[in-house]
Amino acid sequence: MNVSELIAFEEEVAAAFSKGLIHGPVHLSGGNEEQLIRIFKEVKPEDWVLSTWRSHYHALLKSIPRERVMADILASRSMMLHYPEHKFLTSAIVGGILPIACGLAAEGETVWCFVGDMTATTGLFFETLKYATEHAFRLEFVVEDNGLSTNTPTREAWGGGKGPQHFHIYHYERKWPHYQPLPSNQGF
Repeated sequence: MNVSELIAFEEEVAAAFSKGLIHGPVHLSGGNEEQLIRIFKEVKPEDWVLSTWRSHYHALLKSIPRERVMADILASRSMMLHYPEHKFLTSAIVGGILPIACGLAAEGETVWCFVGDMTATTGLFFETLKYATEHAFRLEFVVEDNGLSTNTPTREAWGGGKGPQHFHIYHYERKWPHYQPLPSNQGF
C-alpha cells in the first residue's frame, strides 16, 4: 500500500465511525505513513508483526487483505486485530504485546514489535528489551513516538519530562538465596 491508500483507509474508517457503524473504540493513525512504509520494506512475509490498539496501518502493510481488516473494524474489533495465519497479533493492553513478542522470538521467530512512546518508558519494555538482547533474539522494537500518552503529552505524564538527574549503581554478592525455603519439618 502507498501513502494515499493508507490515508484513504483511515478516512473510510473515520467516516464509518462518525455514522455510528462501528460500536467499539477506534484508534486512527495518521502522519506516520511514510515512516511505516519504510519500516515495512524490511519486514519479511515470514516475520511476525505485533502491534498495539493503533494497528490498522500495520495490518495493511503486513499484506492482510484490506477488505478483511475493514470488516473486522466494522465488527468493532479495531483494537483486537489478530491474524495468526499472517503472523500478526495485537494487544489493547499497554505493553501487553511485549512478553508475547519475547516468547515468539525465544522460539526462533523473527518479530517486529510496535509500541508507543509511553509504553517504551515502562519497566516491562526495558525488561523485554534486556532479555531479548541478552539472548540475541531476532526481535526488533519499533517505538512510535507521537509525544502523547493517550491524550496527555508524554513529557507531562512524567512530571514535565525531567527524569532522574543522577543515579547510583553498586554491585554486591548476595548473602541469602533468592527465597528462603521452609525447614523440612514445617509445611502447610
